[in-house]
Amino acid sequence: MTRFADRVAVVTGAGQGIGAATAHRLADEGAAVAVVDLDAARAETVAGKIAAAGGRAVGIGCDVTDPDAVTAMTERVAQTYGGLHVLVNNAGITRDDLLFKMSLPAWESVLTTNLTSMFLCCQAAQGHMVAARYGRIVNLGSRSALGNRGQANYAAAKAGVQGLTATLAVELGPFNVTVNAVAPGYVATAMTAATAQRVGSTPEDHQRMVAEHTPLRRVAQPTEIASVIAFLASDDASYVSGQTLYVNGGAR
Repeated sequence: MTRFADRVAVVTGAGQGIGAATAHRLADEGAAVAVVDLDAARAETVAGKIAAAGGRAVGIGCDVTDPDAVTAMTERVAQTYGGLHVLVNNAGITRDDLLFKMSLPAWESVLTTNLTSMFLCCQAAQGHMVAARYGRIVNLGSRSALGNRGQANYAAAKAGVQGLTATLAVELGPFNVTVNAVAPGYVATAMTAATAQRVGSTPEDHQRMVAEHTPLRRVAQPTEIASVIAFLASDDASYVSGQTLYVNGGAR
């Protein structure tokens, strides 16, 4: 497929996990992809793999919580590839703890990285999209937005993602810019592996436990989330906007 031929995409948090899988998927379908990550070396490694497979990609180190860095990154991408058509806001962290033990820095760092960074990236990208009268923004939410023990900060941030997504769809819709969110359940990533270790389990045992309570009886792989992101970022979803799509194996 070449759904993204002549499209330029920015994927944040793309040095690993869902972000890396998404960068590969968009590039495989023809997009020129800016692989953005706080760790520049990790971003460049992913971009190098995309290029080695015949795709177009550049790795960029960027702190997406820094307004100036976000502006500079966005302008660099637009100048390098001649535009900016797709933005996937995937960067995120966890700092899990129960409410009575959660520190203010743990609360603030998660809200800043998981929600404020999306605001900054959307604000920087929308100028290019509005001018072109075309854009696709996909934000990464989470099933945790519905509430999850030990994740008051993360759940609050991801609930905020849904509100931000719905509002930006209203504001940017008249300029042919769609804004949607993907809310995964449990995905086999480095982040969930760290969660397993935090609760005294192994990633494998933790995944088995989650799978037992998931109708499909397994956890998701990053590529499965990337395929949904690619759909919402494509013209196949040209009349879908303001939605949060849960991708969680049927869990309730």
